[in-house]
Amino acid sequence: MTGSSSTTATLPGRPKVVVVTSTRADYGHLHWLLRALEDDTRVETLLYVTGTHLSAAHGMTVTDVEADGHPVARRIATWEDQSTPAGIAAGLGRTVERFGAAFAADAPAVAVVLGDRAEALAIALAAVVAGVPVAHLHGGETSRGSLDEYFRHAITKLASLHFPATRAYAERIRQLGEDPAYVHALGAPGLDHVRRTPLLGREELSARLGLDICAPTALVAFHPVTTEPGSAARHVAALLEGIAAIDDLQAVFTGSNADEGGDVIDAALRAFSEGREGRYRFFPNLGTRAYLSCLAHLDVVVGNSSSGIIEAPSFGVPTVNVGVRQEGRVRATSVIDVPAEPAAIAAGIRRALSPEFRAQAARTVNPYDERGDGRVSERIAARIVEAALSGLPTSKRFHDLDAARWLARAT
Repeated sequence: MTGSSSTTATLPGRPKVVVVTSTRADYGHLHWLLRALEDDTRVETLLYVTGTHLSAAHGMTVTDVEADGHPVARRIATWEDQSTPAGIAAGLGRTVERFGAAFAADAPAVAVVLGDRAEALAIALAAVVAGVPVAHLHGGETSRGSLDEYFRHAITKLASLHFPATRAYAERIRQLGEDPAYVHALGAPGLDHVRRTPLLGREELSARLGLDICAPTALVAFHPVTTEPGSAARHVAALLEGIAAIDDLQAVFTGSNADEGGDVIDAALRAFSEGREGRYRFFPNLGTRAYLSCLAHLDVVVGNSSSGIIEAPSFGVPTVNVGVRQEGRVRATSVIDVPAEPAAIAAGIRRALSPEFRAQAARTVNPYDERGDGRVSERIAARIVEAALSGLPTSKRFHDLDAARWLARAT
């Protein structure tokens, strides 16, 4: 593998590849990549688990990771209070400190980080300080309704190897000054679940949810808009009013993430569902298999989760994307964008449930899954192993798209 740096790390013995997961959401994207790396005996794969995986309030989902057969090398607890900016900042500091110590002890050849959460930024920073090259998945995207927009591009500048989910995102990474030799648009690894994860049948899912899913049913995943502090209560109220306006609609609510305001959203969803379990059900954590089964069998996805943009189109299910949290992401034709207003949300759901739009969604092509063969993770793993074996740059330079023009300006 060629690159623009003159300095390369030395890799004695079998190189180590660290993969980090911090939430149930990023673990869904990493599962098949972990399998591919663990199966490759040329490298030693170390799984670091952190974030809400280690939180009892969020279901202690590290047990789900272990139940899938992935050995956990390190449990690194760093997050205590994410309800305030000060708490988040303190968590960032602990993450840098504790991951820095882990990287120093294990000396991996590559650290694999996915996405754009605050802890991912802190982990990437700790890796760079420790001299560990970072491989970043799902860079180059935009989501202007969250602080992730800042974190994602910062991680790109810290990373040495990039796996954007689409060609458009790859172009944006190159625009940020990254060497094209290290930018590989191979698809979204989480979509391997569509081809490879056995899903629940309709009857089994109906029993799991406690709902008769023969009636129109929405899967609802809603998170805070972190660029608008204090807005969570207002936004979730609008969401619930819009859903309640559809007389015959059932809903399966899944828990919000750990961003500031997530607890407010969860409390509202839980209170809305209580006493009406025959129509509305709240689950703090459905788990990957049940969540994907909902995408396969339910009628519409409602909310502002990236899963409505990235995963849902592969199942041919319509998405009603609420508000600005996912603004800027590449979209399939199965996505309907509406403002966070009750009437607009209700209108979007009615349109999504119409026979005409359902037929359109069934025909949509997912831009995050062009090949659709369930082998994205294997292709990414092969590149990571190649990088671990041959060595990645330990220093970077800014790669200008038009180097001659910039050199002329400098002389």
